[in-house]
Amino acid sequence: MRGRRKASAGPLPQRDGIDAVRVRLPEDPEGRWGCVGEYLVTRFGGAIGAERVAAMLGAGQFVGADGGAVRGGEPYAAGLSLWFHREFAAEAPVPFPIGIVYRDTHLVVADKPHFLATTPRGRHITETAVARLRRELGVPALQPAHRLDRLTAGLVLFVVRPEERGAYQTLFRDRLVRKEYEAVAPYDPALVLPRIVRSRIVKERGVLAAREEPGEANSESYVELLERRGGLGRYRLVPATGRTHQLRVHMNALGVPILHDPLYPVVEAEGTVEDFSRPLQLLARRLEFTDPVSGEPRRFVSGLRLSAWPEG
Repeated sequence: MRGRRKASAGPLPQRDGIDAVRVRLPEDPEGRWGCVGEYLVTRFGGAIGAERVAAMLGAGQFVGADGGAVRGGEPYAAGLSLWFHREFAAEAPVPFPIGIVYRDTHLVVADKPHFLATTPRGRHITETAVARLRRELGVPALQPAHRLDRLTAGLVLFVVRPEERGAYQTLFRDRLVRKEYEAVAPYDPALVLPRIVRSRIVKERGVLAAREEPGEANSESYVELLERRGGLGRYRLVPATGRTHQLRVHMNALGVPILHDPLYPVVEAEGTVEDFSRPLQLLARRLEFTDPVSGEPRRFVSGLRLSAWPEG
């Protein structure tokens, strides 16, 4: 259903780790809607069909603030809030667990596996890190303080108390968190490292891959070769900025695209079945910051390893 407001738990408990949707009936000075059902058909009928809206109303799936079912024939009342649960298409489960690196009454630091989105978006809703952790930990208010790309594995910081989320989000917004990544990519003996890469990265809505353009740089990454095995290298990447796909774009620009990247240098055809045995070889390895609530220095290290670089 499009055009919905931000989800709100309201009188309904979460389902599969996802909040119910809140709908607030708008002002209607022209008197277009005589009853609640007419408005809901106008609002959602184009997305799911009038018959489906009617069926949901008949089944009592729309509820008011008191948790009681709201029927379609009830008189229209501007300002009335309704809640309902969206119905999601079946999702292919990501066959990897989420590790817990640290947990207290304020924070959960998780090791997100490859292929698992951080938050609900597009076709990934219940198979996301936040939905899974809410279910597994029994913490329905859990929220991420930042995002990690779906194809990237590693550390993600979640906040337990909603009132503290803004303080942790501000750390990431103001670049007060030191983030360090590891990647496996081809080794090029002609590439001089370490170096700082700066460029202007542009990401258009609806276009899968970002691109570099001439102009003032809006991204910066430190790239260092840690070790080499044959034709591959293990790299340490430290981003100073947080543009979409920044590390992947910069490694590709250096001529050493990250192993198993489905976008750089070549965008794979849409609809390609994901191969869980070939994850993008990029890992969010470390997070360091001063805790805005306790004032303590924090340092977390991922327990994951990149599969293309086994211990040995």
